[in-house]
Amino acid sequence: MNFTTGAELLDLCKQSNKNISEIMMMREQNTSDLTERQIIDKMMSSLQIMKEAAHRGITQEVKSVSGLIGGDAKKINDRSKKEKSVCGLIMSKAISRAMAVLEINAAMGRIVAAPTAGSCGILPGTLITVGEEFELNDEALLQGLMTASAIGMIISRNATVAGAEGGCQAETGSAAAMAAAAVVELVGGTPEMALDAAAMCIKNILGLVCDPIAGLVEAPCEKRNAIGAANALISAEMALAGVKSIIPFDEVVDTMYRVGRCLPDELRETAMGGLAATPTGKKLHEQIFGNQKKK
Repeated sequence: MNFTTGAELLDLCKQSNKNISEIMMMREQNTSDLTERQIIDKMMSSLQIMKEAAHRGITQEVKSVSGLIGGDAKKINDRSKKEKSVCGLIMSKAISRAMAVLEINAAMGRIVAAPTAGSCGILPGTLITVGEEFELNDEALLQGLMTASAIGMIISRNATVAGAEGGCQAETGSAAAMAAAAVVELVGGTPEMALDAAAMCIKNILGLVCDPIAGLVEAPCEKRNAIGAANALISAEMALAGVKSIIPFDEVVDTMYRVGRCLPDELRETAMGGLAATPTGKKLHEQIFGNQKKK
């Protein structure tokens, strides 16, 4: 049950009449020598960490070590309880939770890199919110995590999920693709729809640069986790409606990698370009690291 591309994954799904999460579970058993129960236990542990980080971030004003970000996730969550959300309650919940997990990461809290620390909020924010909205139990959410891991594995093998190598498109784009595919399967979509959703996610932010202010995975990373959650939901909705990606998933992944390699070093996590190189970005860098030097 091994696969290295989206096309191979779809073939396996068709041949065995199984969904992506089932194929991924079989692959994991074959490659890890773990039992299904052991894999489920490990995934359940990750899911609980995701839930804890998301909850803490929307109920407490968690500040990052640098002080650059913190408390914004709670602001969005609080507003959604008092006023009508501009983007709808499910979207508001998803983006606030995505931001929450990133804030926990920046505060040196406990998170799951999914697939990276810089994009850690997108999958939890999306998955937990959809699970809540559709009244899905943890066992169902684990299926979503398995589907997401299949997409992440393909991207990691054939392209990259590292901002230093492919820009933020590789980090938040990959995370959004993973989340979108998971959502599609969780609400009854086909494997083909899941890959279409994943492809559209990456296409939507193709070329997005990685330009962390002061070199920290905080800003603009937090807001990009929010847009990643929104991207996942939007792409899942389109795919479930029957909208297809004109360019196949595997070709989109390959394109993302090639576009990432075209980005100059300044726009690949070096903090030498983009927002990090603005006057304010430079000033914040000096404030943060100047204060650390004085200590």
